[in-house]
Amino acid sequence: MTITTTYGYADLRPLMSAMTGDEKHDVAATSTLDVLWVLYDQVLSVDPQRIDDPDRDRFLLSKGHGPMAYYAVLAAKGFLDPAELKRFGAFDSRLGFHPDRMLVPGVEIGSGSLGHGLPLGLGVVLGLRAQDRDESRVVVLVGDAELDEGSNHEAIQVAGRWGLGQLTTVVVDNSSSSTGWPGGIADRFAREGWAVHTVDGRDHDALRRALTDTHPDRPLAVVAEVESKEL
Repeated sequence: MTITTTYGYADLRPLMSAMTGDEKHDVAATSTLDVLWVLYDQVLSVDPQRIDDPDRDRFLLSKGHGPMAYYAVLAAKGFLDPAELKRFGAFDSRLGFHPDRMLVPGVEIGSGSLGHGLPLGLGVVLGLRAQDRDESRVVVLVGDAELDEGSNHEAIQVAGRWGLGQLTTVVVDNSSSSTGWPGGIADRFAREGWAVHTVDGRDHDALRRALTDTHPDRPLAVVAEVESKEL
């Protein structure tokens, strides 16, 4: 089905307001809104008319709690019918409280088990390389608290040591990590050989510049700092 939309960034919050029932994760969703919009509007090579194109970019939402912003962006870009948003979380709705790749067009992974997205993204890059698909980007969005999970330490190390330039990690940093990172998040990635940018997570121009500064032999980490109250 072809879905024609004329939505812009200003429409995202009204689209989000159509989704109720998971208010405790409202702020988690809002913290990702600008990053998601810039990725889908200016960075990613994805299209609702070629969802299964093997040469598409892959976006993996690891920060899967509170997916309202993600659904709003997918609706604004024609992956979903905006009218479907009002049934968010309903018993027979495909828009669950965690995105399901088997149900939602454009979703690459099921998320909600925090800490899994980055190692999955690493595996996707290796799979693409095995198919000689070296141009498709894999972008993973994580929260800063997710980096407390041990699987991320291993993925950061391996991706840097192997020079996986197709991989980009966006860390939405709202200072919610319970343990923190000595030297800061950016330093952790840089020490493992990643190219790193730290930007204002609400500044669309800065996000676009950082997200497009890719390198063929180094993975890219973009730390997007947002208000600490936005979990």
